[in-house]
Amino acid sequence: MVDVSAFANRLQKNYKHYAKWASRQGLDAWRVYDKDVPQFPLAVDLYGERVHLQEYDTGWAMEDEVYQQWIAAIIAAIAEVTGRAPQAITLKSRRRQKGVSQYEKVGKLGDDFIVEEFGQRFIVNLDAYLDTGLFLDHRNTRKRVREEAAGKRFLNLFAYTGSFTVYAGAGGAVSSETVDMSNTYQDWSRRNFELNGLDLARHQLVRADVFQYLEQAVDEGKQFDLIVMDPPTFSNSKKMQDILDVQRDHVWLIDYAMALLAPGGTLYFSNNLRSFVLDERLAEDYHIRDISALSVSEDFRNRKIHQCYQLKKKAA
Repeated sequence: MVDVSAFANRLQKNYKHYAKWASRQGLDAWRVYDKDVPQFPLAVDLYGERVHLQEYDTGWAMEDEVYQQWIAAIIAAIAEVTGRAPQAITLKSRRRQKGVSQYEKVGKLGDDFIVEEFGQRFIVNLDAYLDTGLFLDHRNTRKRVREEAAGKRFLNLFAYTGSFTVYAGAGGAVSSETVDMSNTYQDWSRRNFELNGLDLARHQLVRADVFQYLEQAVDEGKQFDLIVMDPPTFSNSKKMQDILDVQRDHVWLIDYAMALLAPGGTLYFSNNLRSFVLDERLAEDYHIRDISALSVSEDFRNRKIHQCYQLKKKAA
């Protein structure tokens, strides 16, 4: 018999606390377990009546039969604590990524369903891709964008499924451009926009390589009042001209994005590279505030899941 009692006890404690917290916040999707016990390197996220269970690669060796018993015991514990059916639990293994895009296809089709977050609604799918369509660790920044968007021209770069734009539109942004080069995710964004009542005439979807988009937008003299840029750690998509490396490329990306920022505007720049270091030269040119501690929601015990910065232009 496999002993997962340490995991089950912590899961129970977390669930009891965060279920009430999530209900008060108006959250259908939240993290109930975040690698809290070292022997159980898992993340457990609730999405409504479904569970997204991620196992992180530690390099530990385990016999297949023992591993299957271990996973079965984990799933049984999650079902008992959360009241979700075992078949409603999707298991994924997150291995260190090497040479692939951050949004990797898993191979299953899965079902689309809707979750609510702070009054906004989003389509998610726990099976089709490694990620679900909604990054839960950025909900605080999404809410911040909604609070600041009234009357603003908004730009969303590396937009994924457009959740930041949904919040900007809900907050009263007068227009937006949502840039991603994936047809799949642009279609997903469009469905999220329609779900939340955004006017597609004012909120445009732009399928483009962000590097090429930025160069062209600067040449055209475009201006935005509020910009969000959340690039992947790396990407070597065939649709891109070059490989993206966020540590190497962030200065170029930020400089070009800031060139599009209207006077008094704000850029939010984030990424999830744990070893990321912001280039010191940027602080010479811009007012920079590290808001990472504020941007990571309290259901994430891993406070280093991402880094987030607020940038503004210095007065001329």
